Amino acid sequence: MPPPRIIISGGGTGGHIFPAIAIAQGIKSVCPDAEILFVGAKGKMEMEKVPAAGFPIEGLWISGIKRSLSLDNLAFPFKLISSLAKAKKIIKEFKPDVAIGVGGFASGPLLRAANSAGIKTLLQEQNSFPGITNKLLAKKADRICVAYEGMERWFPKEKIKLTGNPIRPQVTEISGKRERALVHFGLDASKPIVLAIGGSLGARTINHALSSFIGDFAEKDIQLVWQTGKLYIKEAQELAKINGHVKPHEFIVNMDLAYAAADVIISRAGAMSISELCLIGKPCILVPFPHAAEDHQTKNAQALVNNDAAILIPDYHAREKLQDALFDLLEDDNQRSAMGAKLKPMGMPNSTTDIVQEVLSLI
Repeated sequence: MPPPRIIISGGGTGGHIFPAIAIAQGIKSVCPDAEILFVGAKGKMEMEKVPAAGFPIEGLWISGIKRSLSLDNLAFPFKLISSLAKAKKIIKEFKPDVAIGVGGFASGPLLRAANSAGIKTLLQEQNSFPGITNKLLAKKADRICVAYEGMERWFPKEKIKLTGNPIRPQVTEISGKRERALVHFGLDASKPIVLAIGGSLGARTINHALSSFIGDFAEKDIQLVWQTGKLYIKEAQELAKINGHVKPHEFIVNMDLAYAAADVIISRAGAMSISELCLIGKPCILVPFPHAAEDHQTKNAQALVNNDAAILIPDYHAREKLQDALFDLLEDDNQRSAMGAKLKPMGMPNSTTDIVQEVLSLI
C-alpha cells in the first residue's frame, strides 16, 4: 500500500487544533511515510500552532457569522465562495485518501469539497454538544469519532465510534518530569504549586478572580503558574513584579511540565482539558465557561464532580468562592489524594490510537 495522503481540517481554538495535531502525530507514529496536510482559517491560531508542530498548513479565508449585527457578516458569502473554491483546488492538487474534520470554520468548506470529490471523510467531535460545523457535515461523513455517550442525538448512530478525545502524549506523560518542571518555571519544590489555565485564549473570570486575592499567594507561601491568555498577560506581569510567587505566561507551550509541577489545577472545563486532567490525575477546580453551546462545559465538569473527582465552581461564583475552595483544597491532603485517584480511571489513554485505526480503516 502506498503511503496514505491525509488532510486534517479545522481549528480556531486550541480545543480543535491540539486534537488535530494529536491525530496527525498518531498517524505518523503508525505510518511514518504518511503525507499530512492541514487546512485552517487564515488569521487563526492554527496558522501558527500547526507549523510549530512540524506540519504544513493551507489557510482559507473563512470565519463564522457573528450573532450580533455586524458589517463583518456581509462578507460571509464572499468568504464562503472563496473558501469552497480554494478547498476544491487543494483537494484536486493534494489528492487525499481521506479528509478529517475536527470542527471549526475551515473544516466546513474542506470536507464539503472532499465529499463532492468522492473522498472518504471522518469527523472528530470533542464535546458532549457538537459544534454547528460537525452537525452540518455529519450526514455525508463516513465515520464520526466521539468522546461522549449519547451522541446519536446529533449524529447517525451507525457512523458513531466512541473513542474519547485524541491527546498529544507529550502533554500527559508527566512521570519523572517534576524536577525539570521546577527548573523550567523557576519554582521552589518545598512550596505548594497551583496551575491556573483558562484554555488557549485565557479565561477572563479566572483571571479576575485570581487577581482579587493575588496577595494571598505570597502571604501563604504558595506559588502560582498562571496561563493568562494574551488579553491579560500585561496586567498579570505587573502583579508579578510585586509578587515573586506568581509566574504568569500568555501561553504555556510545555504543558507537560506545568502539569508535572502542579499540586492543584484551576481550569475551564472544555472537552480537551477534561480529557487531559483525567489522564494526569491531579486534583482540580473547574470553572466552566458559561456561554458554551448548551452549557456543555458544565456538563463536562459535572461528570467529574459526580464521581468526586473534581470541584465545580460556576463562573458567576468564581470571584467569591474560588479563593476559599483553592486554599481549603491545598490544606487537605486526603481530599487531594482521593480526587486524583478518582480521576485516573475516567481517562481514555488509547483514544488517539483508536481514532488513527478508524482513519486507516477508511483508506
